[in-house]
Amino acid sequence: MPSPTRRPDGLEVRLASRPVGEPRAEDFEFARTEVREPEAGQVLVRNTWMSVDPFTREWMHADAYVPPFVVGEPLAGGAVGEVVASRAEDLPVGTIVSHFAGWREYAVLGADAVAAVETHLGALGSTGLTAYATLTRVLPVRPGDVVYVSAAAGATGSVAGQLARRLGAATVIGSTEGAEKTRLLTEEFGFDVGIDHTRGRLREDLARAAPDGVDLTVELVGGAHLEAAIDAARVGGRIAVVGAISGYNATGPLPGPTNIFATATKELTLRGMAVTSYFGLAEEWTKLAAPLLADGTLRTRHTALSGLRRAPEALIALLRGENIGKMLVRLDH
Repeated sequence: MPSPTRRPDGLEVRLASRPVGEPRAEDFEFARTEVREPEAGQVLVRNTWMSVDPFTREWMHADAYVPPFVVGEPLAGGAVGEVVASRAEDLPVGTIVSHFAGWREYAVLGADAVAAVETHLGALGSTGLTAYATLTRVLPVRPGDVVYVSAAAGATGSVAGQLARRLGAATVIGSTEGAEKTRLLTEEFGFDVGIDHTRGRLREDLARAAPDGVDLTVELVGGAHLEAAIDAARVGGRIAVVGAISGYNATGPLPGPTNIFATATKELTLRGMAVTSYFGLAEEWTKLAAPLLADGTLRTRHTALSGLRRAPEALIALLRGENIGKMLVRLDH
């Protein structure tokens, strides 16, 4: 019996060292590993696209809020690929699947660790799910709300603004950086007001956009943005603390909001959100969002780089705010 053709080694991106401040190229290393065949109940997936997300930087910390990435081991994240060898009955060769073993060209996974999909990474992934869970479960939108979203041109923020409108918000305000992204907020993503925070007048511009105050904030940046959100909140307002990307590269303790006592005088609700607690809503979100994406009702953008070796570059660019919408890497084999 002829021996099977040996598969080429697979490239993977490993954590070489824990970054101090902004990640550098030296914090990553590339390695080639033998691609093994799947065992019973497993599939071998050839990755075609992978997602690059802000949480990747958080999980590089030794004291991350989840088990952190291990130095010398490959990173992980959302990915989509094709099953190229299978010993799982319901996942034949050729099936397109999503999974969490990104940052590598090939992955051997149990059938329970993948999901057959008809669409690629994007709003149907964890970023869209984050927006949906925040606005329907964490701090639900109420009819007539004035909603403010920071990092509004990013993957989560751009979806959150559109969902807020769909869920009954009367006014939706977003902040981002630069004239082009600010224009996209109103012209493409349906925000009523776009604020360019690089002008250095976020508090004043937010007060002008919402003179009677903000009911609900989706906070993705932290720092000065959270201070501005507290200032802008009306009595009884709600702030969903989803991310704090402005501090992910910090090398020391971050100062708290200087106006934190206003949360008492205004009787505000601040509630944290970790999407890992809401993965059970993925099917519900997909059923809602898939037709909206198909007919163009829900608009998305993405920024894509080509080649796994550019994945560290993509993460650094994401943390600098250089992306519009979802940051993706297309794997070239």
